[in-house]
Amino acid sequence: MIYSSIQPIDRVAFEVGSVPIYWYGILIGLGALLGYILASYEAKKRGLPEDIFADLLIFAIPISIICARLYYVIFEWDYYAQNPGSILAVWEGGLAIHGGLIGAVLTGIVFSKIKRVSFWKLADIAAPSIILGQAIGRWGNFINQEAHGGEVSRSFLEGLQLPEFIINQMYIEGAYYNPTFLYESLWNIAGFLLLLGLRRVNLRRGELFLTYVIWYSFGRFFIEGMRTDSLMLFDTIRVAQLISVLLIVAAVSLILYRRQAGLAKARYLSKDGPGI
Repeated sequence: MIYSSIQPIDRVAFEVGSVPIYWYGILIGLGALLGYILASYEAKKRGLPEDIFADLLIFAIPISIICARLYYVIFEWDYYAQNPGSILAVWEGGLAIHGGLIGAVLTGIVFSKIKRVSFWKLADIAAPSIILGQAIGRWGNFINQEAHGGEVSRSFLEGLQLPEFIINQMYIEGAYYNPTFLYESLWNIAGFLLLLGLRRVNLRRGELFLTYVIWYSFGRFFIEGMRTDSLMLFDTIRVAQLISVLLIVAAVSLILYRRQAGLAKARYLSKDGPGI
């Protein structure tokens, strides 16, 4: 059977005048909005000002987007050096999650210092929101037909019991591809549910966020190995896999160090506790 008539989902959701509004941006914005609502609700329960995450996101969102794009451009510099006009074209895709996380964490550290609030308390509250936003954002990659794995057969996709619209969108330039975006989105949703459950366990402060780092990095390491569009270091090392390993080691080390140094006495449900 010939599937050449399959048409991909239009990347443009609608236009405002002559300005196209892309699904990629809409889905990232939706993830950020839902994450903000969730974090603000939890912050109020944990005794923080209701608007603290609104204040944080004013800075965190643009800084994270800039860092996510900068990270991607650096590791794809051979292309962007020849196409400098595409550097700012974020609507075409190319936002690296690890770059965005670096920007968000650095912003959170500075913000917590200024507001005199524990960074770890803010990070713990935000952790479920972050991974939920990542789960939703991966569907922007789906629309853009990126972040996919290697070539597979249609029967392989049908065997996964996927809905027709996903199978059709995985038909790219005459071949079907492994929907690794979907695997990561589902992994992130599972992580979101895990983190919500761990809130009730009342972990030591900071360990909810560090659990998020470990969970996401573990899944990302294996899923990245299936992708065909990985950012590469020295043409041999997948950057996301390297960063994932380093983050797991760093997160586990921080958990152990903070416990041994007496820096993690406060619990998630505590209203008070040490700062960063």
